[in-house]
Amino acid sequence: MRTLGNILWHFPCLGFLTALLHLLLGLLLVITIIGSPIGLGLIELSKFQMSPFTSVMIPGDRIEDNRSLLRRIFEAVIVIIYLPIGLILALATIIQIVLLVVTIVGIPAAIVLAKSLSTYFNPVGKKCVSRIYAEELERAEVRSKIYQ
Repeated sequence: MRTLGNILWHFPCLGFLTALLHLLLGLLLVITIIGSPIGLGLIELSKFQMSPFTSVMIPGDRIEDNRSLLRRIFEAVIVIIYLPIGLILALATIIQIVLLVVTIVGIPAAIVLAKSLSTYFNPVGKKCVSRIYAEELERAEVRSKIYQ
């Protein structure tokens, strides 16, 4: 069923074009060096949009947090600077979701865009992982909380 969702996302809804646009924007931001945290997040978003029904976007610190304090401060400043742009992108995405839900064929695309909405607000440090890995990571976190 998830494979069918990926196929519907790519062919009638042209999801591969959305993924390509996010990849190009991410590469452009990575070249600027200052926008590299945002660019890396957008590259991860494009990976997510290549197979949205079989992968999940999670914060990178859930996997491992080996960033230095200076990098964390830099990422926080970048997020504050990016926030107005992120709000505009998120608002445009919400409008697009509403318009897609109106049509029957656009519902898979609306689901994908709704799942990636948090990444538009804050793409810094997000990672695209398979759904199975994310579920196993969640189980491990729950087990560690239970046995503490």
